[in-house]
Amino acid sequence: MSAVGVIVNGAAGARDVLATGRRVHELLQAAGHTVVDYSAPTLAQATDRARAVATAGLAGLVVVGGDGAVHLGVNVVAGTHLPLGIVPAGTGNDIARALRVPSHVDRAVADIVAALATRPRSLDAVRVGRPDAAAYEWFLGVLSCGIDAAVNATANAYRWPSGHLKYLRGVAAELPRFRPYGYRVRMDDDVWESAGSLVAIANIPWFGGGLKIAPDADPEDGLLDVVVAGPLTRHGILAIFPKVYSGAHVGHPAVQVFRSRAVTIEPVAALGAHPPVAFADGERIGPLPLRLEVVPGALDVLH
Repeated sequence: MSAVGVIVNGAAGARDVLATGRRVHELLQAAGHTVVDYSAPTLAQATDRARAVATAGLAGLVVVGGDGAVHLGVNVVAGTHLPLGIVPAGTGNDIARALRVPSHVDRAVADIVAALATRPRSLDAVRVGRPDAAAYEWFLGVLSCGIDAAVNATANAYRWPSGHLKYLRGVAAELPRFRPYGYRVRMDDDVWESAGSLVAIANIPWFGGGLKIAPDADPEDGLLDVVVAGPLTRHGILAIFPKVYSGAHVGHPAVQVFRSRAVTIEPVAALGAHPPVAFADGERIGPLPLRLEVVPGALDVLH
């Protein structure tokens, strides 16, 4: 009988997430696994618990929640041989969408149980940190430091409405005060230096609860898709925003897509306003400058 760690993101006290977590426990136990619960009142505390308790001997770590819970799990297991399982129970679930994780809890757990008996799938993960520091953290999805990151920060402060409506409220708040940001983006073979409205570094296609920011991003190709948009006006942002749901925005003349293994993003005051604090997987990373590097096969997943 193997032991499986479980982290349930019940920080917000959402009854459906907690109920999903209980069901995950039941299903894993019914499959013959011992469940070790690392859940805590906050995701940060859950991370500390999972890191403080030696994970040696676990067959896998399962996170129950949205992209924030996955981000926590990635930062516990990336660079190790401990595989990560995901049971989507958030509002966005972009990473689960990219990995084609079933939305129904029973099916998601059934896939995890089956994968525990075979070999996990290896994915690329991304290290991000300040260029002048050795410290870094991991992410699996998309990092952004443009208008959408400003919206993300604003929306996180709202208690209502829920889901994507909170994001739209953030758009309404941020757009009137938007002015183009100044960027220098250094890649393997290119440098993009411009006033701009968006810089997104993508390991998967989706972010923001279903926005297809990088249609061709693949977490198994060893490369990052770097999506940049020049200095759009407020009207231009409103016009292009609906196209992001389908990925059609990449055909807009102001948008370019590069591919690179490593990326350094710096603010350039002479070109525009200081870019917003960066977010990845919906979680706050920090202010620019930042350096990112994709690490092929750094993450094993049970999907």
